[in-house]
Amino acid sequence: MGSLMNEINLKDFYIPNYILSIGSEGESVSHLPVCPVIAFINSKSGGQLGGELLIRYRALLNKSQVFDLGESRPDKVLHQLYRNLGMLKDNGDLLAAHIEKNLRLIVAGGDGTASWLLGVVSDMKLPHPPSIATVPLGTGNNLHFSFGWGKKNPGTDSQSVESFLSQVRSAREMKIDSWHILMRMRSPKEGSSDSIAALELPHCLHAFHQDNWHVFRGGFWNYFSIGMDAQVSYAFHSERKLHPENFKNQLTNQKAYLKIACKQGWFVSPLCHPTSRNIANLVTVKIMKREGIWEDLVIPSSIRSIICLNLPSFSGGLDPWGDPSKNKLRHRYLTPPYVDDGLIEIVGFRNAWHGLVLLAPNGHGTRLGQAKRVQFEFHKGAINHAFMRIDGEPWKQPLSVEDDKVSIEISHSGRVNMLANLPCRAKSVHDPSSTHSHSSKDYVDEDDEFTEEYEAVKKFGAASTFKYFDEADTVHYQ
Repeated sequence: MGSLMNEINLKDFYIPNYILSIGSEGESVSHLPVCPVIAFINSKSGGQLGGELLIRYRALLNKSQVFDLGESRPDKVLHQLYRNLGMLKDNGDLLAAHIEKNLRLIVAGGDGTASWLLGVVSDMKLPHPPSIATVPLGTGNNLHFSFGWGKKNPGTDSQSVESFLSQVRSAREMKIDSWHILMRMRSPKEGSSDSIAALELPHCLHAFHQDNWHVFRGGFWNYFSIGMDAQVSYAFHSERKLHPENFKNQLTNQKAYLKIACKQGWFVSPLCHPTSRNIANLVTVKIMKREGIWEDLVIPSSIRSIICLNLPSFSGGLDPWGDPSKNKLRHRYLTPPYVDDGLIEIVGFRNAWHGLVLLAPNGHGTRLGQAKRVQFEFHKGAINHAFMRIDGEPWKQPLSVEDDKVSIEISHSGRVNMLANLPCRAKSVHDPSSTHSHSSKDYVDEDDEFTEEYEAVKKFGAASTFKYFDEADTVHYQ
């Protein structure tokens, strides 16, 4: 009897082959799937866990609805799936209509992998986009933790996977702000293409050459950071790439991360790094709180890392913004941090010891401000490269020392649907328990604003995986 119950439950998530591949032999479907899913699994994440999960999901579901991200690009898979659904719906297929309406996506991997899929779904501009659940297979798993999916790597046995599928079925939908990032700098007279091509950019960022400019654009959902935290993360990822055999599980990775942070001098940065590397000596930061009005953001001279944060989880579950008291919110004209309010929180850190304050009750970083838009303008000649990080993926960004026009701009760009499990750390402005209410005027989807920047804002995608190939407006270098 138990085996029959499991079979019936698993059919709730099943998608038949003829839906997935036009031309496949038709199937007789007697059970209407309550929660049809497509699963994307990064088989290289979590040491051996990614590969084990891939095998388990394919054994429990239709193996054709489970994809290895090392072999199948999510944009290609989803474009094909929605073409199939559209054709079948046009022919009167009721199951196809039901699946399109109720489809949910599962992505198993770290923060970078999850952001990759979020970017693909954002770029597709579907009228009814699927909601996304995340399986934590990375080191930090901040996005996963924010929405109640945990931060520890999961079990790969049948019972654990079936339990997760049950949670996906009962999870509630929750919107999350999407943030567009655009970086511009003048290109050198020679070697402009090569200098871009050599960069190893995050999945959520791509580069192209436009007139006399290098342009980098993409999107993020959790955070963007500049400074020492990104430098340590870059060193960790570089070491893991060189010696993958030393990074087999989450605990080992976290120990290695701490060791590298010590080597990089993040705990004693005043002794190891000159004050010229402090954020205030490198960039001018401006923020927009009200439409069309930019104002300078004061950065304390001791800050060595600055984070633009959308979710209440950073570096493995820590909350840099914290929970400001009502008096502090009122005094500084701040609002509670919501993931769908069109505002991003900006936090600074002096060093790793400052970061450890987050472990204490009510601990937080230096709250610098909240904004609808953020702009970084690098001081001419101050630095020839900067370490940056987007949603868990770091890179080393070369900067032109001769250019006084190197800038980064972050702006709100719509929302995407997540699946929230209990307990969910992320808070919505529309939650009835919310202590702060936004008027409809405050809650604006800015996709249609700033039309002069539309060409730069319209795609979140990175590399070839996020790009529509029928466009000829850019030259892609990844």
